Amino acid sequence: MNALSVPVAIAGTGVHLPPEVVTNAELASTLDTSDEWIVSRTGIRVRRRLAPDRATSDMCAAAARPALAAAGVTARDLDAIIVGTYTADQPLPSTALIVKELLGAERALTLDVTQAACANGVQALFLAAHLLQTSAARTVLVVAADCASRVTDPRDRTTRVFFGDAAGAAVLTRASAPQGGLLGWDFGSELSYDVEIPAAGEYLKMNGRSVWNTATRCLPDSILRATDNAGVPVEEITHVFLHQANLNIITAALDKLGIPHSRAPITVESLGNTGSAGVFTALHERFGADAVRPGDTYVVSSIGAGFQWGTLCFRHA
Repeated sequence: MNALSVPVAIAGTGVHLPPEVVTNAELASTLDTSDEWIVSRTGIRVRRRLAPDRATSDMCAAAARPALAAAGVTARDLDAIIVGTYTADQPLPSTALIVKELLGAERALTLDVTQAACANGVQALFLAAHLLQTSAARTVLVVAADCASRVTDPRDRTTRVFFGDAAGAAVLTRASAPQGGLLGWDFGSELSYDVEIPAAGEYLKMNGRSVWNTATRCLPDSILRATDNAGVPVEEITHVFLHQANLNIITAALDKLGIPHSRAPITVESLGNTGSAGVFTALHERFGADAVRPGDTYVVSSIGAGFQWGTLCFRHA
């Protein structure tokens, strides 16, 4: 049963990865760490870094173009653009507005989702699905991107080894099949300063143990609540698109849920934690390969600073 009156579908996805690759060996040459330590604690082997003369909005536009092409629409067809990022180009103007200009999306309403960090993308998808319930929208572009290399201290191994830069995009449209759409969801939060950027110009700070404890507790529970609300047993979920923060967190969540690892695409090994973009890189692994079939059920689940977390359960139409 579709939880919303108008069924919606992801019609196309895209990803942009900056060309510069940063290896664990390169990081170990300047930090008190090693390839063995990074891989054992995070599963990450390489990550991408955005060039100094490029911005988050550039990654957004580069990810959006293939998503639009995959959906068979143009920028002029867009009724809204929602950008999820905690590394905006600048405080004002809106990053979504800059992306609108880069794409030539003349009619689009622009919205930024910024304060849920790595959960920005899930919140943005949720807003897009609800915008499509109104007569004002038929096609919505959601883009999630972060340039964490700009906000992590090059001398801090706790944050520097975890994060990478990337963007992912999804085009949401109204679905023709009534049985598809957003079936259920769950959102939650609890105030914590264990992941924070204290003030403008300061670097991101992270308590790794707190992140582990919260993520391994909240993500599986959120998925169970969302699938229960959707009326779909969790063991019947076809695809699981999880926040790509840390391979060990993903493994622990899947094991707790009893879900085969093959149902959850992994990008963190080759991209690192790409923040808001993480779940979108996982989405693109399957949608870009036409591996999500009509009738498949899937969840999109993420947790970010705050802490804030959320899960969406869809049936693909």
